[in-house]
Amino acid sequence: MIKGKVVFTQLLPLMAASVFSSASFAGTKTCTGTVEKVGLHAPDKLMLKLSSMNTPVFICSPEYKWTVAGTSYTTSAETCKMMFSMLMHAKSTQADMGKVWFDGDDVPTDCSSWGSWKRANVRYFTY
Repeated sequence: MIKGKVVFTQLLPLMAASVFSSASFAGTKTCTGTVEKVGLHAPDKLMLKLSSMNTPVFICSPEYKWTVAGTSYTTSAETCKMMFSMLMHAKSTQADMGKVWFDGDDVPTDCSSWGSWKRANVRYFTY
């Protein structure tokens, strides 16, 4: 019996390390505010910066289906074009975006902590 306990106590840290090393740390974050920047980065990526964000983030492509690591959500090229139009309208009218849901491995825990040149999928927004 003691021999079994020794084996179990030795295996427990290994099992925990295995679980944590294979876990995905993808993020989901809602950010708020007004649209400060909408940009097109050559050759084919759209960028967004809300007033609550510290830097613009790549959010889709008007040329191809947008996928990012850490989420199963995708954005079609056609949806990206519609989103660009909506975001430009929101910027020009200074509309409050309410909440914008970002998903993916690059999503930080805080809207003011985005890293440079990061990518996310915009799952949902309304204004």
